[in-house]
Parts: sequence; structure tokens; C-alpha cells
Amino acid sequence: MNSTFTPTRTTNTRTIVINALFIALTLVVTMFIQIRLPLMGNGGLIHLGNVPLFIAALVYGKKTGAIAGAFGMGLFDIISGWTLWAPFTFVIVGTMGFVVGLISEKVPGNRILVNTLAIATALIIKVVGYYFTEVILYGNWIQPFGSVPGNIMQVAIAGIIVVPLVSRLKKRI
Repeated sequence: MNSTFTPTRTTNTRTIVINALFIALTLVVTMFIQIRLPLMGNGGLIHLGNVPLFIAALVYGKKTGAIAGAFGMGLFDIISGWTLWAPFTFVIVGTMGFVVGLISEKVPGNRILVNTLAIATALIIKVVGYYFTEVILYGNWIQPFGSVPGNIMQVAIAGIIVVPLVSRLKKRI
């Protein structure tokens, strides 16, 4: 019997569907679960879009994490009035997803500690990346410090939510 569905085709289809799902989840969660902080500079925006991003990276790997972060949050910037930020977000958050997935895949040891390390690395990428983005966009070295607390809270809250869930999610997949 000749089947039109080969294992490779099924795997490619599954990958596309998972990537699309996490792009959509990252976009929707970023868009609808957010708080704007009344701080100097950009003010800081706290959202839970990092939750599906980190789940994608820790459960499905670095490529899915990079795709979910870059496209999900990049699309958020484009459709929510932050269009100028979209190219920076694409690179910064895509890098965050890739690095979280890479550390989770490659570093041996206690999974909770490794995943916490991966998210801490993402925190550094986010804070440094958006600091320099604001320096470029605003031409000021002091003003961007106002966004740092929001960026820290964003990633820390997502880490607190995701790290305990990931091991359970991996068992079900």
C-alpha cells in the first residue's frame, strides 16, 4: 500500500503546527495579559508572553523557542503600535528563545537548575538587548534604566510559572 504520508512529511507537518501554535500563543498572551509600568523612559511593559516562549524553548527546543519568540513578539510589536521596536524584538526575543532551548538541550544536570539557568540567561539577554535598543531609539544612556525593572519582572514571573511546569509537560509529550 502506497501512503501519501511518510514519516518525514508527518514530522515536518507536526513541526510547522507546533511552531505556529507557539507563535500564536506568544502573540495572544503578550497582547492580552499585560501591565504598563508608570516609570521613566519607555515605562516598562510587563506581560506574560514569555511563558509560552519559554515553554516552547524548554519542551520543543531552541528552534521552536527562537521562532515563537521572534515571530510571536515581533508580530505583537507590529500590530500593537510598537512597530519601531519590531526588528529589535525579533532579534532579542528570538535570541532569548534560542539560548533557552540551547542551554536546556546541551547542559547536563538537574533539570530545574538547568532550566533556571537558561531563563536567567534569557533575562540578561532581554535587559541588555532592550537597554541598548532604547539607547539607539532615544539617544539617551540614562532613560533606558527605567525599563529595566519591568524587563526583570517579566522574565522572573515567567520563570516562576514555567520551571515547575516544564517537567510535567515533557512527560506528556
